Amino acid sequence: MSTSTIQVTFDSQIATIALNRPEKRNAITNEMRAELIAALETVSRDRDVRAVVLTGNGKGFCAGGDVSGMAQRMDAPAGEIAFIGWSRQQLVHYTVNLLYSMPKPTIAAVNGAAAGLGADMALSCDFILASQEASFAWSYIKRGLIPDGGGMYFLPRRVGLARAKELIFSGRKVDAKEALEIGIADRLSESDSLIADAHAWAAELSQGSATALALGKSILNQSYELSAHQVFAQGSQAQAVCYTSSEHRDSVLAFQNKTN
Repeated sequence: MSTSTIQVTFDSQIATIALNRPEKRNAITNEMRAELIAALETVSRDRDVRAVVLTGNGKGFCAGGDVSGMAQRMDAPAGEIAFIGWSRQQLVHYTVNLLYSMPKPTIAAVNGAAAGLGADMALSCDFILASQEASFAWSYIKRGLIPDGGGMYFLPRRVGLARAKELIFSGRKVDAKEALEIGIADRLSESDSLIADAHAWAAELSQGSATALALGKSILNQSYELSAHQVFAQGSQAQAVCYTSSEHRDSVLAFQNKTN
């Protein structure tokens, strides 16, 4: 599947979604966001897709929100700026949540600079695989803004509260080596093997029961906010569903046949 600013390819049950505005370092426009939402909704529903890789075409992963869109927003009538901004935020949060709640493993294959919203979108994936040329910057402060793509939620959970404040308050760039050291990136890869490495990792992560993966991820995503009792309760309900799944039944029967 291909559109003007988003490319989606499928290989061995792995969907690769590539931001495709390389001349602008994949800065997100309203039109691009709509296409990305459509692509994420499609792969989320597709039972044949077992994992998703998000990357960028060209030299950059994603430069964040398109600055020309910011200028257009400021040119709106004063009485409409707030509501236009609020409406845009709903779409931003919906996009990020589609990645975060995707019922299958997601990997951000960060091929270059991930700044602002680009850095936030990388964090909304389950894992980050960074090339040696990758960099990360929560540079919102340089535009007089705060992270609005989930960075204030995701970043402290990866690097701790104090370091997240330092990165957000300064807006400084973090190179690939530091990103790995402080927990922003999970693994590093050479640029020429980034997508192949991401696909290999995605295949490893998604070979188990799709039912168990989806249910387990939904609970793990809430585990910092829930009490132990709530996690146990949700786990009991999810396990009851797993008991009825074809994957569980088939694996038990296969084990029995192997040992008999």
